[in-house]
Amino acid sequence: MNLTLDKTEKHADKHTLPLIKGRDIVVIGLQPWYYEIGSNCKNIATQLSKHNRVLYVNLPINRKTWHSKEKNPGITLHCSIIKEKGKQVQEVKENLWQHYPTSVVESINWLPSTAAFKAVNRLNNRRLAKDIRKAMKELDFKDIILFNDNDFFNGYGLKELLSPSLYIYYCRDYLLGYDYWKKHGHVLEPELVKKADVAVANSVYLSDYCANYNQNSYYIGQGCNIELFDHTVVHGIPKDLGSIPSPIIGYVGAVIKERLDDRIIEEIAKANREWSVVLVGPEDEFFRNSRLHLMPNVYFLGRKPIEELPAYVNGFDVCINPQRINNITIGNYPLKVDEYLAMGKPVVATRTKTMELFAGHTYQADTPEEYPALVAQALEEDNEERQAERIAFARNHTWENSVGELYRVMAQHLKN
Repeated sequence: MNLTLDKTEKHADKHTLPLIKGRDIVVIGLQPWYYEIGSNCKNIATQLSKHNRVLYVNLPINRKTWHSKEKNPGITLHCSIIKEKGKQVQEVKENLWQHYPTSVVESINWLPSTAAFKAVNRLNNRRLAKDIRKAMKELDFKDIILFNDNDFFNGYGLKELLSPSLYIYYCRDYLLGYDYWKKHGHVLEPELVKKADVAVANSVYLSDYCANYNQNSYYIGQGCNIELFDHTVVHGIPKDLGSIPSPIIGYVGAVIKERLDDRIIEEIAKANREWSVVLVGPEDEFFRNSRLHLMPNVYFLGRKPIEELPAYVNGFDVCINPQRINNITIGNYPLKVDEYLAMGKPVVATRTKTMELFAGHTYQADTPEEYPALVAQALEEDNEERQAERIAFARNHTWENSVGELYRVMAQHLKN
């Protein structure tokens, strides 16, 4: 086994972490590389590729998507590669390749029986494994480590089919909170966590969840794109934000019912008509039809390219994370809070177990009614000293540190 450990990687707490080098790592997950938005999985793969060879497997095309007339550009490209037998393995950067599986998998979530779902899913898994083995052969990948980013359907049978030296299941979202994933996932995810060699998570809540099924479950923290959300970069105020009166109480991210509590936004807007509440991100149908659009000091600015988001955060006076508390959000890691803090901004957020990590650096509310007073306090108390403290705290949450913890787990469980 080609396993090299180097004691040079440092964590923010000054403990020495092992650095794994020279391994072949296959990464699967729910987000194809060609999706424009960032993701934990892409960031982890990039970090791993600094010292190892990484094959990033794009999500396989399913039968329903294959026949759909409405496809985004990335999926259209993927389908054309399948039809025209185009290049399936493409270099992203040194030591990092993305792979376009050419087997079309069956759309089976409609099946009423989980037993029937598992039977057809085995067929889907064999198709995907065949494609991955072909890509591995092309790159001469051997003795692989398999890293699965939360995909308990496509990744369910890959431990048996690919025989990795280490199978890692990464839980970074509680997908069973969604009806689509819960239908069969309530059986498949626990079974996959149990048979994985190790489970890792980006929040303590989710690592505790995994520990119910696998004693080898670990919290590895969360990384933040510090290079993008860099407080030292001078950002001009975006045109659509520049015309909005200050102070601006802002949010950046998906504006969807499952994650955001519209009552919180309404409470803030009603509390002080001189405050402007700005939401930057795509809306779902619930928010598009909400009465928030009738409030004169609430502004919906829509989706923006990821590289423009720091400029919007820079233009906010207070940043908010008005989470709705449910099974989906209760254990998730609020990455946007790190991004806000990295820009030095005061943050008011809904209190959760994971938000305990941010105690002392944020203002936390237990109810929608508590938000306005905390926003007022955040505006009043903001100063350069507090800004510096927030930035220093956020800069501990790097991908180097998170993947360093992942390396610690890998080194502990790889067999020499």
